[in-house]
This record gives sequence, structure tokens and C-alpha cells, in this order.
Amino acid sequence: MKIDRLIGIITLLLQQDQMTAPELAARFGVSRRTINRDIEDICKAGIPLVTVQGFGGGISIAEGYKIDKSVFTEDELQTIFSGLKGLDSVSQTSYLTTLTDKLSDKNKPMVVQDYILIDLASHYQGTLTPKIELIKQAIQNRKVLSFRYYYNKGEDWRTIEPYRLVFRWSSWYVFGYCLDRNAYRLFKLHRLWDLQCTEMYFAERTIPEDELDFERHFSSEGIRLKAEFCESEKYRLIEEYGVECYSVAEGGKLLFECDFIDYDNMREWIFSFGDKVRVLGPEQLRIDRVEQAMNILKDV
Repeated sequence: MKIDRLIGIITLLLQQDQMTAPELAARFGVSRRTINRDIEDICKAGIPLVTVQGFGGGISIAEGYKIDKSVFTEDELQTIFSGLKGLDSVSQTSYLTTLTDKLSDKNKPMVVQDYILIDLASHYQGTLTPKIELIKQAIQNRKVLSFRYYYNKGEDWRTIEPYRLVFRWSSWYVFGYCLDRNAYRLFKLHRLWDLQCTEMYFAERTIPEDELDFERHFSSEGIRLKAEFCESEKYRLIEEYGVECYSVAEGGKLLFECDFIDYDNMREWIFSFGDKVRVLGPEQLRIDRVEQAMNILKDV
């Protein structure tokens, strides 16, 4: 990951005073162009780096600039390590091992505490990890991705310029510019198959701020659901929407009201409760429930 590499570069320059771009590129297994971008990012973060060309030259921290060689407190390091352990659960290489090796003193190995455990993989790890690795490489190298995508209207072959990997609501997504729709889109990795990294390069676009507001893709504005749930389903409501998402109605039923942005998602969610829910609105959802019950009775 990039943050791992940036931290590693700073640490190496603190330890060795000066290194060349080829040395850094070889150390982190990236191109010189990537190292040059990293140097720019470190300078933007407020740490002045100096590059001297020619024989005996290299990259170093500006003389006179004072920086604490520990860089991070123990708590800050453990927080970084906890995040890296989570990323390791969906990565083909161990970023945690790499970073601890780079930050450890030879005479005093760094100990990673295990009081926070994060697993981002779920039971899809076998197929998820290669997808994430391929998408990361495509983003870094600015290469176009193509894949088959399955959704409520069927399936489609899509081609995108990938820009972000997003983890939200226990699922992974890739955000990019869809060349088939000429618009920015968010694609769920579990619905994405036959993923291919093409040989086509793309010029990075300036993404509008509102497109990077991923909250709007998951916001719940649109279709109002009103339903009564059996008390036995309280745990599910709390798990997904919090302890204040319902009120207790007459007879001990749980009255739930919420807006959904997508009707099909709302429909599937309600249907998953079987006979433990009574829909009060919208009317179309009530009709769908009746039709579902009738279809089930036909099979009896």
C-alpha cells in the first residue's frame, strides 16, 4: 500500500541519510516514476526532501530540518499495524511483515499487539483477494479494466477506468469511470467476474468532489418503508440500523420506518424476514408480498 511505502521511505532516509531513486525503487519493488510521485507527496505533507543529481547524489531530508526519528508513538504504530493486518486479510503479500521489518531496530524487534483483529475478507477470500490485487495494479498503472457484471436487470460486460477501492457495509467495491455509460459508477466486487486488466492505458481524470462522496451511493433517501416486525427480529434491526431505529407499537410489535434508495434492495431485505414482518407501506411492496405468498402456495 502507498502509505506503507511512504512511511518506509521516510524511515530509510532517517536511518541512512541519503538514498538514490533506483535504490528506493528496488527496495519497494516499484518504478522510479512511482518513487518520484512518492517524493512529491512526502514534500506536500511538510517534510522537505532534497534531490541531488549526478555522481554521489541522491534523495535526503533537507539539512537543518528536525524530525523525531521515532516518527510515531507506540499507540500510533499499533493503530497502523492493526489496519495493515486487516489489509493483509485481502492481500497476496503481507504489508504488516514488510513494514515491521523496515521499522524495527536490529537490536530490538518491534512487537505487534493483537488486541484489535480485523478481517476484511469474509468467505469470498479465495476469489476476492486476486480481484483486489488486480484492481490495485490497474489503479497504480492507470490501466483499463473489463469484467462481466451481474445485477438486478441481468448481466453486462463493462469497461472502466478504475480510481478507488471502497470497503463499505461489509462489502468491497471498485469506483471508476464506466466507458460504456460515460459516467462514474460503483461496482460490487462480489458481482464482478471474469475480471481482466487490459493493455489500454488511460489519462487520469479530475474527479468532481460530489462523485467522491461515496456516502450518497449508500444513503437511504427515496422510498419510504413502514413495517411492523416481531420482537424476535429486534437483534437484526439493531444490528443493521441501531437501537433507535424502531418504536414499540401496540401488542409489542416493533414499528420500523426508513427510507431506501433502491426498491429491489428493500424488497429483498423485507422478504428475508418471512412471516416475521407485516408491511404497512409502500403499497407496491404489500402487493409483491401477496404475489410471493401465492407463488409459494402453487408449489405446495
